[in-house]
Amino acid sequence: MIPTEHDDPINAKILEVSEDLVAGFQRHPFEVIAEKSGVELEVVLERIRAMLEAGVIRRVRQTLLATKLAHGALVAWRVPEEKLTAIFDYMFQHDPFSGHVVTRSTDTEVSGSGYRLWTTLKVPQGESLDHHATVLKEIVGADEYILMPAHGVFAPGVGHTRRKGLEPGAKVDAPAEMMTTTTVELTDEEWEVLLALKEELTPEEIVSNCWDKRAEIAGVSLDRFCEVAETLNAKKVIGRFSTFLEHVKPSETGKKVTRFNGLFHWAVPDGMQEQAGAEVGRHHCMTHAYWREGGPKFGNVNIMGVVHGTEKPKVMEHKAAIDKHLESIGIPVNYTNVFWGGRSEIKPSEISPKVYAEWHANPPKFEG
Repeated sequence: MIPTEHDDPINAKILEVSEDLVAGFQRHPFEVIAEKSGVELEVVLERIRAMLEAGVIRRVRQTLLATKLAHGALVAWRVPEEKLTAIFDYMFQHDPFSGHVVTRSTDTEVSGSGYRLWTTLKVPQGESLDHHATVLKEIVGADEYILMPAHGVFAPGVGHTRRKGLEPGAKVDAPAEMMTTTTVELTDEEWEVLLALKEELTPEEIVSNCWDKRAEIAGVSLDRFCEVAETLNAKKVIGRFSTFLEHVKPSETGKKVTRFNGLFHWAVPDGMQEQAGAEVGRHHCMTHAYWREGGPKFGNVNIMGVVHGTEKPKVMEHKAAIDKHLESIGIPVNYTNVFWGGRSEIKPSEISPKVYAEWHANPPKFEG
């Protein structure tokens, strides 16, 4: 039997690279993983395929910098408690534009505690986030939603496997660079290649020449497919080639990659958002860090980030280290809190204008 647990020594060597160290578009991404990890290509292919089939890896795909391709926001939903489960299911199963769907709670009753459902939402260029959220609100019977688009993105990008041994306060040598969310226009051919490129790979596609079938889907030769993908890379709309671990649900033997995820909130003085975000984002523990304006219902929070961990006290140690760092460099924090993740489902948000039009022409019914 092929070992499939994430902490198997060979699998861990592969995952330390494949989670987040294969930047941009690569013609042969699995060869890059093999070279960087020191594991033979055939073993890399065999192990990733086995982990995918076992559900330890939930998807293998070329990620996009969707903030450059679509309008997006974090959405906090206030919903009737008795409908929470049904609305969660609808957002995950029937709205292709909602990506992360998470229930969250706080340790004490604070500003924003009543917003129990959190989603990420993206809509194609030219469409309205508010319109789509309003349609969802009416379909599921939500009480209210708050849109929090990102003004800036700070992404250090340390994968779960490498993050396990991090000490609180560990950070890169310089502040994180802020990525903007200005959208980029693409040609029709670029869209065709992009839409074929972004779908997750099947186990049968975990092979050295993994883009052959995608070129056929896009209707171009393999060489042309790669040329266009490299152009997209130059336009900075391509993220990483990545294996995404199932970090919430246990494996078949009961092992979990993480047990806790905290959405950290900080409110810093107006005008210091970029500086504060760069300082938060340089910490290795952060899986995501953003400048988002939460408004008065969330204590005027403007910096948010997510940290995962197997032990809650350790997650809080990471937060305490970041708080101490902000204080040490003279960035005041007017308010801070943690919203803990509960039930969680994750899928890539759809960005196709065609799918968006089809969905709005006939939205799925809510059965809650």
